[in-house]
Amino acid sequence: MADLKRSTKLFMDETRAPVLDPGSRKTKSGYFWALARDDRPWGGTAPPGVAFTYAPGRGGQHDEQILQGFGVILQVDGYAGYNRLIVPDRIGPSIQLAYCWAHARRKLVEITRTGSAPIAEEGVALIRDLYAIEADIRGNDPATRLAVRQERSAPILARIDTWLSHHRARASAKSPLGEALAYIAKYRNGLGRFLTDGRVELDSNTVERTIRPIALNRKNALFADHNAGAENWAVIASLIKTCKMNGVDPHAWLTTTLTAIAKGHKQSQIQNLLPWNYTVNV
Repeated sequence: MADLKRSTKLFMDETRAPVLDPGSRKTKSGYFWALARDDRPWGGTAPPGVAFTYAPGRGGQHDEQILQGFGVILQVDGYAGYNRLIVPDRIGPSIQLAYCWAHARRKLVEITRTGSAPIAEEGVALIRDLYAIEADIRGNDPATRLAVRQERSAPILARIDTWLSHHRARASAKSPLGEALAYIAKYRNGLGRFLTDGRVELDSNTVERTIRPIALNRKNALFADHNAGAENWAVIASLIKTCKMNGVDPHAWLTTTLTAIAKGHKQSQIQNLLPWNYTVNV
């Protein structure tokens, strides 16, 4: 976690973590908060990784606590709990929120699946054009990405703004289209963050991919016995997923790492045992 928070650009997301509620014979809803780094799309050298933290709720105080000491850019979805990170009197470094075009597009795609929806289809096509440009510049350095975006993506975003303004004035606010347009308008500033910083992605899919296995595993594990069990679950999930992000076999890494610890590996050199350093230790 500390290593991730020294980065200049991270992703964050959360997912439900059912935990047994003692005495009630029911489960309560805790949450796994995922903090992820993947700088490879902009040629960054920091290794990819994710740290899960268990918290008993989804309130914004939990993400603020997890992010203490981190500043600069955080890419998220539109969950309102992140809003407290950008209040003027926030304690700690200032954070710039970048939002997710995949979430904006998803709302429009859902409308197109219900029948003829030319306005939503136009919006989906415009967003698709943005993604096509991103495919061309993935892996380039931030300055190159930013220059291409200014030249090719900025005009498309201007067309999106015109499309948004025109149709939002005519669509019913309570209709699916009206709600989808209102979502884009609400987060428009953060959705445009990719035009001012080459490190920003179009979406937060990086962290969503780290969370998906946990969401799927709920069908098998069902729930944690208690809060401590959920905290241990978060630790194990962090290690396994970070291994996978670095192309490391989790079982081989765990075997090597636990063996090294049992043989007295120095705590001061724990960095050497992290998943992204595994290949230099075998």
